[in-house]
Amino acid sequence: MKRRDFLLGTGTVTVLGLISACSSQQQASLRIRLLKDSIPAQLLNKFRQEFQQIGELDLTVEAQLLKLFESLQIKPKSPDWWSRLPLLAPREKVRPSSDLVTLGDYWLAAAIEQKLIQPLDPDRLKNWQKLPLQYQRLVRRNQQGNIDLKGEVWGAPYRWGTTMIAYRKDIFQDRGFAPPQDWDVLWKPELRDRISLLDQPREVIGLTLKKIDRQNSYNTQQLDKIPQLKSELKALDRQVKFYSNNTYLQPLILGDTWVAVGWSTDILPLVQRYPNIIAAVIPQSGTSLWADLWVHPTKASNNFDLARDWIDFGWQPEIAVLFSRFGKAASPIFAGEKLNELPKSIRDKQLIFPTAEVYQKSDFLLPLSPTAQQQYLNLWQEIRFQGLGLRDRKAGGS
Repeated sequence: MKRRDFLLGTGTVTVLGLISACSSQQQASLRIRLLKDSIPAQLLNKFRQEFQQIGELDLTVEAQLLKLFESLQIKPKSPDWWSRLPLLAPREKVRPSSDLVTLGDYWLAAAIEQKLIQPLDPDRLKNWQKLPLQYQRLVRRNQQGNIDLKGEVWGAPYRWGTTMIAYRKDIFQDRGFAPPQDWDVLWKPELRDRISLLDQPREVIGLTLKKIDRQNSYNTQQLDKIPQLKSELKALDRQVKFYSNNTYLQPLILGDTWVAVGWSTDILPLVQRYPNIIAAVIPQSGTSLWADLWVHPTKASNNFDLARDWIDFGWQPEIAVLFSRFGKAASPIFAGEKLNELPKSIRDKQLIFPTAEVYQKSDFLLPLSPTAQQQYLNLWQEIRFQGLGLRDRKAGGS
């Protein structure tokens, strides 16, 4: 599941900290593998100033969450016997494992089940209690990766966002269309073949459930209990020009599509770049939520002190304000019931912060039972194969 955007280009960045004059000991290093642009550059500078005892802040940046998940799966390579001989040892040392890695909440269950990460001790995180309860519960899982309020803590949320609707503001104005407010706009006849959707069953089936009834959840376990779901999905599929996880916004820029559904960190930069052409809205019936987390790899060192400081630093209220102000996503310190208490400096970030009412109708994509997973897969394949046939016939001129 690919998502979202980032600010440091792909590669490795090494930041030298200031050496404390009163310490003669060798300074430790903090190694982090993170998602590109998920941390505003201003906060990296603040972290350096806050933790001057750090000798090296080693950041490896990846452009996709999938690559970060795969990096957790890579096992350290055992050295050949001859490389252990002093005279034949390789000049380059093996790169140490990261202390923290960005992981999307969607991947958390798989990482736990595959034993790729180790649990965190919330008692050692002094700002843990500043997190809204929903985010504390999101990362409490059992050994199978399922939500368990008595389970261990497997990640530290550091930002969150939504799935939203982007649309061509200029085209809607020229044609006299009302601006989108909710998911039902995707079914309007005037948008036939003018929509691009994420190629994700949980997202598309979930928004259709919300269109049917805003009380429905993205985590509905028994799809067969929603009799109109299949017909609504088929009707939606007839509206769609194409599905994509990576290129769904390019046709919107070109005007080939007039509406796109996507992740907020993909859409918000586009709104900023083309303010007279493209606008966006968080659907009023509720939407899907996502969170990016810091996780501690199983193969990481046991020295968690600097990693703990990094996590706690991001949860300080004043830092959370700066994060939400300069970033393209919100700090979890401001979520849920705290949306009514936003500081003045970030109250205008309406595309980052939905109203508390809309937020309450929204859902994180939680793990489903095996039976429910199969229901989603079967329904998705039926709809998508039908749609592919229709689009193929159109492309052939019939």
